[in-house]
Amino acid sequence: MVSSEGTKAQVGTAPKPRGRPRSFDRATALEKALLAFWEHGYEATSVSDLTRVMDIGAPSLYAAFGDKRSLFEEVVREYGVRYGSFGDRALAEEPTARAAVERTLREAAAEYTDPAHPYGCLVVHAATNCSTPEVEQSLRERRNANIAAFESRIRADIAAGELPAGTDAAALARHAGAMIQGMSQQARDGASRTDLEALVEIAMAIWPRT
Repeated sequence: MVSSEGTKAQVGTAPKPRGRPRSFDRATALEKALLAFWEHGYEATSVSDLTRVMDIGAPSLYAAFGDKRSLFEEVVREYGVRYGSFGDRALAEEPTARAAVERTLREAAAEYTDPAHPYGCLVVHAATNCSTPEVEQSLRERRNANIAAFESRIRADIAAGELPAGTDAAALARHAGAMIQGMSQQARDGASRTDLEALVEIAMAIWPRT
């Protein structure tokens, strides 16, 4: 039989909880935020929209991700790794600029029309009607970096004799960038993968040949 004194001693030595544990999975919440920004853009996605789709309270959002802009910056990085890296892979793996651009466009046609997630490209669509200068600038810099990567590869091919010496590398790179951005919007507007692949055929037909 346990005495009342022993019972009090046991109760008194019980470990104290160290605070309320986080009640959500961070990776899952981040993915839900990514899809929300991808679908609606940066400006049109409010903090209340985010807490609703992420199924967390505003204090938890701020504690785990910082403010809305910080969350969006993390979303863009995650998007680049999970959904938007096909261009970088094509540039790294294909033997010529032409092959890299064609592969990028064909993979964009598939990725931008995949019904498993919102259509188009987050980096293109999230900038629509964006009135936050820092966010708009960051997205612009990412798009321009993609064009610069194409231009660098095109210039290397000109130097190697893969493309004619008179090729306008900057214009050709911007054409590739315009195709990617246009395909994103076309996908948002309902174009199918087949529709976009037909555009790729036309886009590649204008490429100069030696």
